[in-house]
Amino acid sequence: MATGSIELVRPDWPVSARVRACSTTRRGGVSGAPWHSLNLGGHVGDDMSAVVRNRERLARHLALPAEPLWLDQVHGSRVRSAGDHDACADACYADTPGRVCVVLTADCLPVLFSSRDGDEVAAAHAGWRGLLAGVLEETLSRFRGPREGIVAWLGPAIGPGAFEVGDDVHTAFVDEDKAAGSHFIANRPGHWLADLYGLATLRLERAGVGAVYGGGHC
Repeated sequence: MATGSIELVRPDWPVSARVRACSTTRRGGVSGAPWHSLNLGGHVGDDMSAVVRNRERLARHLALPAEPLWLDQVHGSRVRSAGDHDACADACYADTPGRVCVVLTADCLPVLFSSRDGDEVAAAHAGWRGLLAGVLEETLSRFRGPREGIVAWLGPAIGPGAFEVGDDVHTAFVDEDKAAGSHFIANRPGHWLADLYGLATLRLERAGVGAVYGGGHC
């Protein structure tokens, strides 16, 4: 039996009403502990039959027009089109009506993209490894329209008060872009609190995307 009703976080962003987008919460699925309840990932040890039922339940709830391409994510930068069969990637792009782009996240950052007219959309899975690997820039490279016409939304992820990293992560970002240093706060010897939202926004702005929304859910 499902646990409660499905709850969604929906982007507040200035794109065409033709684009439907959301981030799920953990509520509304059938998975037991410790995955309870709306677990959509088949790679975490959950009963796969429960995962399938959760995906079907979500598809009905959202009246999805097609089966999503459920990615096999590896914290890299590869981008697939929604109609592909090879699912090894960390971002999905679509420019055909009726396609569904999906990424799976726990504490990593989901970044949704859309052209303002809704002709092109994408979703990227961006933890710190993916950010460094350039997953956002690779996703943007699939868009044909100008960067100033692209809108990005930062979905729920681990917040800047909770995400602790080591000197290696801090150094890797700052060596690449000194401005990234403003998105780290020294926490204890050899450790830093990192702001994934800030780091992603910096990279998006560097890539020419000035319309960045979201980033308010930890």
